[in-house]
Amino acid sequence: MPLVKKRILLWSLFFISGLLLISSYPGNNSSWNPLEQLIVEITAPFQKLFHNSYSFIKELWLNYVYLVGLRKENEQLKKELKRLRIEILRYRTLEERLEALRKILRFRPEPKWHMLASQVIGHEPTGWFRTIIIDKGKRDGLSINMPVIDADGLVGKVISASYDYSKVLLITDPDSAVDCIDERTGVRGILKGGKGGMCELTYVELLQDVKPGDTIITSGLSGIFPKGIPVGKVKEVRELPGALFKEIKVAPFVDFSRLEEVMVILKRGSYFTE
Repeated sequence: MPLVKKRILLWSLFFISGLLLISSYPGNNSSWNPLEQLIVEITAPFQKLFHNSYSFIKELWLNYVYLVGLRKENEQLKKELKRLRIEILRYRTLEERLEALRKILRFRPEPKWHMLASQVIGHEPTGWFRTIIIDKGKRDGLSINMPVIDADGLVGKVISASYDYSKVLLITDPDSAVDCIDERTGVRGILKGGKGGMCELTYVELLQDVKPGDTIITSGLSGIFPKGIPVGKVKEVRELPGALFKEIKVAPFVDFSRLEEVMVILKRGSYFTE
């Protein structure tokens, strides 16, 4: 083993000496003498190997630095893409809210109604949505029994109000009762919440004219809801044997599962039956 180390050391010294001799020889443009030729023949393969190894290592290092830079750039691009996706989602949500408000503002059947825009911030956590929470309260002039609508029609009424928030009972709740009429015939009934997001028009006598496809609107006789607010469309009319009243199912115009913006009708002056 020591002999091998000595040989490596000798060859290294010889290689370095040859390089120094060639590089320091005066007159770089002159021809090599026999000694120089011998040294070149012996050392050139090692010099070539050294040069190639150096080039290979240099290339590896540059590729490594390049890949590290790409990795950092890739991470930055991923972060930027995530940020842009969040921004797009936020702007899309704002655009949807803006469109909902535009639809509500286009729905003004009575100029004498004073309305206040409000955002839905909460739903009943279980079952069909029967109540919602809105971001307006007593500070904004809201009080119990104020009607709530959206661009499609009647939503419900305020049943509780704090300083900044209010709870709204939807017309699909079984406890809800709205005095309504058939827009086509004027037949009167009480709209109550039913099953599966539907409503029922009750206390309509068997001889009264109500048909599927009829539009149901508020009558204005309850003292709570103004007259003429669209409520829903009659889907089914049944006459059960021995019953005193018809069984009428009404599909609300409002899509309560997608409710985001509503308008509260503030009670100022008389607007019910006029």
